[in-house]
Amino acid sequence: MADRARPDGVRGGPSLAVLLNRDLACVDLETTGGNPAYSRIIEIGVVTIDRDGGIEEWSTLVNPGVRIPGTIAGFTGIDDAMVADAPRFEDVAAELLRRLDGRLFIAHNARFDYGFIKAELRRLDIRWQARTLCTVKLSRRLHPEHPRHSLDALIGRYGLDCEARHRALGDARVLRDLLSAFADEGLPEPLRAAAEAVLADVLVPAQLPQDLPDELPEGPGVYRFYGEGDALLYVGKSKNLKTRVLAHFSAAGRDARERKLCDQVRRVEWQESVGELGALLAEARAVKAESPLYNKRLRKAAELWTIRLVADGEGLVPTFAALDALDGGDDDEFYGLFKKPRDAKQALIEIARAQGLCLRTLGLETTPGSCFAFQLGRCRGACVGREPRLLHDTRLKLALAGKRLKAWPYAGPVAVVERNWRGEEDLHVFGAWRYWGTVHDRAELPLLRDPGAPFDVDVYRLLARHLSTAPADHLIEVPPCPPA
Repeated sequence: MADRARPDGVRGGPSLAVLLNRDLACVDLETTGGNPAYSRIIEIGVVTIDRDGGIEEWSTLVNPGVRIPGTIAGFTGIDDAMVADAPRFEDVAAELLRRLDGRLFIAHNARFDYGFIKAELRRLDIRWQARTLCTVKLSRRLHPEHPRHSLDALIGRYGLDCEARHRALGDARVLRDLLSAFADEGLPEPLRAAAEAVLADVLVPAQLPQDLPDELPEGPGVYRFYGEGDALLYVGKSKNLKTRVLAHFSAAGRDARERKLCDQVRRVEWQESVGELGALLAEARAVKAESPLYNKRLRKAAELWTIRLVADGEGLVPTFAALDALDGGDDDEFYGLFKKPRDAKQALIEIARAQGLCLRTLGLETTPGSCFAFQLGRCRGACVGREPRLLHDTRLKLALAGKRLKAWPYAGPVAVVERNWRGEEDLHVFGAWRYWGTVHDRAELPLLRDPGAPFDVDVYRLLARHLSTAPADHLIEVPPCPPA
């Protein structure tokens, strides 16, 4: 644990504290992962800056009570042995709160650090909140011309020194120096205006907690709006929960539907995920299972139908089948998704007419002899042997190619790996396009069993889209489950 004062002489010192007339606390944390719901703090660093020029530093390791993952140990240099004799968070909470009390909470990606402290304090039944200033947002507002605003990018841009990168106190010192570098760039008014713009209150509906913007995380996940009597109004997902939820409130002034939703909402809940795929899966499941009032997409679907080509001895014949699987062999071909068999039939008739295919050969017309289209010169004569059946079958497959559904391309179930910037992983397991579940540890993969879920077209679509761009090392073959 470190606690020492430093002289005010670092590139402009507490200029921002004077401009905002606020005492500041530059904070950085190291943690066991990226999700405060089940990850824990392992180091805290705080640099306080007073309006009168005083600067103090404080840091401590924290025993998280859980194993530190190897990826985090490699990232921070903090391993289990280093924290074995460190105090628990409950032992340092009072000192941390004393140093943060009444100060503007400043961090790089402030929702991360603020969210972790809130979560740790909540476990101790302590309610705490503070105004936050995110230096990522401040940098973007001051210099929108720059594409990168990571701490490493800003260290390089401003020539800042960092004696201990990815250690809490080292990074907190960088934040102090970064504020001074911002102040040294020019007149104070642009800095004050930019900081106040970042701090500007969001118009939160009066019936909701006014500190909601401080609570919302800036990562991917699913959120829910509840109304009177805890009725579920809406389920949504986003790569940035805070931005998306607050966008509903901002849109209320210009959109009647959003205004009605915001008038009715009484409570907001959210569930974080490691990546966007996890958020999409959670949203799709929640909307179908919980039927929120305002969701029009992803409703619980009725039975779906598809066009399936089968060989009848002479050639390919389309059939209309209920779609309950896409796990057949390479010879199984499925085309399109339809609510009813008659919708599938009508779609095929329109394709056949557009491509000059024979309705009689396709089984869509039962008149003897030549089909009606052949008599009008719109069929090439497969019905009377003028067009070879093989050629007709080839043209049929080409005409349907744009609607073909993909067969399951793997020998068995696979896990799709999502990894965030802290190295935390979610492993989403699928078999034959069906979602089996998500685990957070690769050792749990062999224990996951097929839940027997029905085929879900929304899961199929989002997974097919994700697999088309996923790197090969983000897919893991799941080993067979041991006998129960």
